[in-house]
Amino acid sequence: MTDLAEHGKLFIGGEFADPDGDGVIEVVSPHTEQVIGRVPHASRADVDRAVAAARRAFDEGPWPRLPLQERIAVVARIKDAVMARHEEIARSISAQNGSPYSWSVLAQALGAMMVWDAAITVARDHTAYEERRSGVLGPILVRREPVGVVAAVVPWNVPQFTSAAKLGPALLAGCTAVLKPSPESPLDSYILADIVREAGLPEGVLSILPADREVSEYLVGHPGVDKVSFTGSVAAGKRVMEVASRHLTRVTLELGGKSAAVILPDADLEAAVAGIVPAAWMNNGQACVAQTRILAPRGRYEEIAEAFTAAARALTVGDPLDPATQVGPLVARRQQQRSLDYIRIGQEEGAKILTGGGRPDGLERGWYVEPTLFGGVDNAMRVAREEIFGPVICLLPYGNEDQAAKIANDSDYGLSGSVWTADAERGVDFARRIRTGTYNVNTFSLDMLGPFGGYKNSGVGREFGPEGFGAYLEHKMIHLPAGYGEG
Repeated sequence: MTDLAEHGKLFIGGEFADPDGDGVIEVVSPHTEQVIGRVPHASRADVDRAVAAARRAFDEGPWPRLPLQERIAVVARIKDAVMARHEEIARSISAQNGSPYSWSVLAQALGAMMVWDAAITVARDHTAYEERRSGVLGPILVRREPVGVVAAVVPWNVPQFTSAAKLGPALLAGCTAVLKPSPESPLDSYILADIVREAGLPEGVLSILPADREVSEYLVGHPGVDKVSFTGSVAAGKRVMEVASRHLTRVTLELGGKSAAVILPDADLEAAVAGIVPAAWMNNGQACVAQTRILAPRGRYEEIAEAFTAAARALTVGDPLDPATQVGPLVARRQQQRSLDYIRIGQEEGAKILTGGGRPDGLERGWYVEPTLFGGVDNAMRVAREEIFGPVICLLPYGNEDQAAKIANDSDYGLSGSVWTADAERGVDFARRIRTGTYNVNTFSLDMLGPFGGYKNSGVGREFGPEGFGAYLEHKMIHLPAGYGEG
């Protein structure tokens, strides 16, 4: 993306419309620190328009009343268009948030396509939208109906992936939605607007409103919204829950993480390093599921420290649009400073920098931080307990397997994790001991057909799979008269 991307309209109710106000969001490249795009900043009045359109489309329009197969056909066209335009989507996201282009192709764009596709699979298999049962007092009919108008608030780090995670099941369930992209990464949402319009989504079903936190809060607290699905920080998630509670609005919250990758004494170190390094520094460390604590047995600690230090030093840092780049810049100057502050805090706490610790040589411009590995970390240190959301990883020693499990569980978070061992059955047993919503044995992945979400401060509810789909459905019981439907 070398040309300035400028959009003068908002996508409201399925059409591009003039914004109510004159606010503008300037999108700044984290690599060049130059403005690369401008979009309107949605106002409260724009939120009112979008929610009203969604409300009409849900209460009176065809979308919730269409047969499931017709909704699937529309969403399948969205999925196919995301696939067809995946390189354009990947370039747009990398230019905005600094994700390495190779990672953006796989995770930002093709990953989003896979989320849309998985939502279709789940919806197609979720056949029991209405079933008759024998109740204690007589026959009953149990219905599953769309929850209503959904406010989908997505972050800047994986904007299309999280948009698909919310819109896929919401639309397939028959809901209408208002999508709120982050002000750091709104440009790709215009590609999505083009896609859904061309796919034939009916009037009013989807609006897309780039805006800041104040307008997001207004959307979350809007009385016309029936459900909020939010991905972001723990602090913001708590505020979302507080604001939504005013109207008892249902919420799904996918929040932060401080996940532990546990290397057991019998692990193949080469395989563990190959699996953990991309999972630790993924998306420049700006991923809620990143394996940011690496637990090493004391008997192999020096060997493991050397291997991870060498691997971190070998990572290629640079222009996010260069296909060779493995670690790009952080999304904003504030994120760069946050990582540098935690590096200072870690040193003050007594942790030792094994590699990294500052700005990369030759990259004086752009919001870069070297891939950094701390050694000798104690789990009580702030760098081990707080989500940094940057390329700063901690290596922690442990004694026996019980202590490893205790350290892994000793966290305010519970989103992801992994264990590495020569004995897969032993790994599965270990996985059962860890209180996280997602866990990996000798691998790192995120399957869109299973439930994804967190324990503790990592969230409320689940996305993906039938569990995530069910979050967009209400349950209704209808008592039937004796003999109903007989004869």
